[in-house]
Amino acid sequence: MQNASAACRVACRFLQVLAGLLVLLLLLVSPALGQQDYVGRFDAFGGFTYLDSPHVKLGEKGFHLQTGVRVVSWLSLGLDYSRATGDLTLTPDLLPTALATQLAGEIATCQAVVCSPAGKLSASYVLSVPASSTSQTFAAGPQAAWRHWQHLTLFVRPSAGAIHEVAVPNPAAGDWFAAGVVNTLVPSGTKTNTVLFYGFGGGADVLFTKHWGLRLQADLVRDHLFKDILKDARTTVRISIGPAIQWGGNVAK
Repeated sequence: MQNASAACRVACRFLQVLAGLLVLLLLLVSPALGQQDYVGRFDAFGGFTYLDSPHVKLGEKGFHLQTGVRVVSWLSLGLDYSRATGDLTLTPDLLPTALATQLAGEIATCQAVVCSPAGKLSASYVLSVPASSTSQTFAAGPQAAWRHWQHLTLFVRPSAGAIHEVAVPNPAAGDWFAAGVVNTLVPSGTKTNTVLFYGFGGGADVLFTKHWGLRLQADLVRDHLFKDILKDARTTVRISIGPAIQWGGNVAK
């Protein structure tokens, strides 16, 4: 129930962000009606991206690349890639129940007796492990566009692909218990995982010329990375902004 509630909060945040972007775009462009007279066969995008995974309190910043080919004026097929880095803190509430229970027992023992040359754990000790994360996403698929305004294109798409994440735990200096947990769970010092994700996304292009524009977009996806040490799947919102270009034969004719 708690995980479902968190997913609902993320979904609401995604819808708020998307609605805000659309309002901003409508304020930026003149709502000139009529079909766009040029729709290039090919398009590409590159810009800043932010991945927000609130369930694990992870925010990542990076870049986002897209390229596509338009089958008809309203339908494109494309490739999507993003890479972002950020920091999070792993705490017992994020761990599988059996592992969290085991660690709670070990902490209680080390608070009662000496478990290390450094001495006992303090009565107020709380396990937390800071970590750095690098996430890469790979996706491909269709995108549908609505070209009701000459200078504004709205689009929606399914979001499905793979996410590859590299996490490096960095226990605080002097926290011998956390260091021992990391050595047991991540003996190599680096944890990697690749899983599939699914969701949906959308956004808009503000067209300044027939070839160049500004793209604002957002995606809401679901995945479950590191199942062995994270008990829950997570919902991630990706927000991106940057220049977009279209070129090639005019598919609007």
